[in-house]
Amino acid sequence: MIKVVIIEDDPMVLEVNAGFLEKVPFFLLDGSARSGNEGLNLISMKKPDLVLLDMFLPDKSGSEVLKSIREMELPTDVIMITAARDSKTIHEVFRMGAVDYIVKPFRFDRFRAAMDSYEKMWKKLRDDSDLRQEDIDEMKKMKLEQEYLPKGLSEKTMRQILRTLIEQNEPVTADRLASVLGMARVTVRRYLDYLVQRGKVQFEIQYGSVGRPSHYYYCLS
Repeated sequence: MIKVVIIEDDPMVLEVNAGFLEKVPFFLLDGSARSGNEGLNLISMKKPDLVLLDMFLPDKSGSEVLKSIREMELPTDVIMITAARDSKTIHEVFRMGAVDYIVKPFRFDRFRAAMDSYEKMWKKLRDDSDLRQEDIDEMKKMKLEQEYLPKGLSEKTMRQILRTLIEQNEPVTADRLASVLGMARVTVRRYLDYLVQRGKVQFEIQYGSVGRPSHYYYCLS
């Protein structure tokens, strides 16, 4: 079981987060705290695998708590769950090693996606064997969670299309990508349109001498 501590000063939010956690297999709530200092003492005692940390606490900020966790070299990972959404704060907590950042209010599917992603990372990093590049890539945030895909889209196909597009040396059309993948053009175009909406893929328009302009797709670096 993955042991979790929740640091959240709002009792109603704490109850919701604890309820969400109960619905996810392999996770165990090992304690909760209503302030930063109480949370640090609890983490020092419990040594949890994961901390769900709010930013706005009565005695200190979540950023200060995260900084203290790192300075004390406590062996725990942190996921921020907070209403703070300014880029400076988000950048700061990622610099200090937060593995995810969930903005309030959020739905259970976003919470579940974060927990599932963490579980995969936790299991791989507990293995004593060396990791392949593919293992490391799978733990990264680039992957798309199935809960967020529109009806009719497959996570497996999405990853296949995205990886194939990354492997191309230059922007390609949907027709060209469909040919490489051996898929129908209309299928590939639907996935590409979705990836563009998600900000994972960009396209440029090239105009020929006759006919409609062509869309050339490429992955953002």
